[in-house]
Amino acid sequence: MSVLGLPKPSWMTEELDMLAEQSRRFFETECQPHYERWEKEGQIDRAVWLKAGALGLLGAEVPEAYGGPGGSFAHDAVITFEANRAGIDGWGGPLHNAIVIPYIVHYGSEEQKQRWLPKLVSGESIGAIAMTEPSGGSDLQNVKTQARRDGNHYVIRGAKTFITNGATSDLIITVAKTDPSKGAKGVSLFVVEPKEVEGFRRGRKLDKIGLKSNDTSELFFDDVRVRADALLGPEEGEGFIQLMQQLPQERLLIAIYAMARIERALTETLGYVKERKAFGQRIIDFQNSQFELAECKTEAVMARVFIDHCIERHLRGELDTATASMAKYRLTDLQCGIIDRCLQLYGGYGYMNEFPIARMYRDARVERIYGGTNEIMKLLIARTL
Repeated sequence: MSVLGLPKPSWMTEELDMLAEQSRRFFETECQPHYERWEKEGQIDRAVWLKAGALGLLGAEVPEAYGGPGGSFAHDAVITFEANRAGIDGWGGPLHNAIVIPYIVHYGSEEQKQRWLPKLVSGESIGAIAMTEPSGGSDLQNVKTQARRDGNHYVIRGAKTFITNGATSDLIITVAKTDPSKGAKGVSLFVVEPKEVEGFRRGRKLDKIGLKSNDTSELFFDDVRVRADALLGPEEGEGFIQLMQQLPQERLLIAIYAMARIERALTETLGYVKERKAFGQRIIDFQNSQFELAECKTEAVMARVFIDHCIERHLRGELDTATASMAKYRLTDLQCGIIDRCLQLYGGYGYMNEFPIARMYRDARVERIYGGTNEIMKLLIARTL
């Protein structure tokens, strides 16, 4: 049972319980023994993607007609939670699964689905999405990257940064302006396959505070020519609507990352304070330790109930933008606070990289920024007041 002691949520089925167990075994056996090496190398072995694909841990939401299991977001939620609870925070699989793939499932043509989805499911192809630019992140309707129609092709020119899976991706959903004069209505999405085009360059693999095993990179589009059928959707100008429709799932996914790490931080810390002694007694026996952990557990329990509520609503197609924004901002803020309080109970050892709490402290911070900053989340919530 989880450290939180909650009953199984209503959206968890017996099938999902089995998936959770399979996912745990995969992350424990195939990932944990190599994770420190991946942190040093700045990316995760490509073979892991193929193994994940063979076990059915990629493309859970892809219909059977395109090589997937025909599952739902519930399957991706389970896989994501287990990856982060196991400490495999830098793996870009959840983004590949629950952010990149749904764009093709929902907006791709039949030919596009047949062409791209099977390889994304098998792990032969790694997905990324290129939204953020050097000049800005959250303001998607004002992206600078442009895609100009040229006969049966589009010519894409611009730069992207902070791109998860950027150094290893084989398929990149790229946000670009097809008509700069139309604002949000001039935004379109394109699928760029780096190996199939000229003019595409990968820049630096960025040196980050945390999530070092994730290959976060710069991308450059120097007049990249893509076929006209690389456009997602039947016509130009639908990209901003597509992004707005999919961003609630992305933000819920980030909240699930945070929830998993909260539970991991509490589990690790409880194990430590029950063993470590100071002034002749265990750390857990000090009233201050008990009160700190009692507060953390209480906040975590309330957060988990809210996350399960959001997942249930999303599975029914009822999760709105404001509620998803609440989940993303509140859980990522709470995660940083709880991890910080847990680290304090370790004393000086909490600052040592040999203890998992130190890496959790570093890895957690970016979640208040990516997927839309928490300040933007508050603006979206405020519009409902």
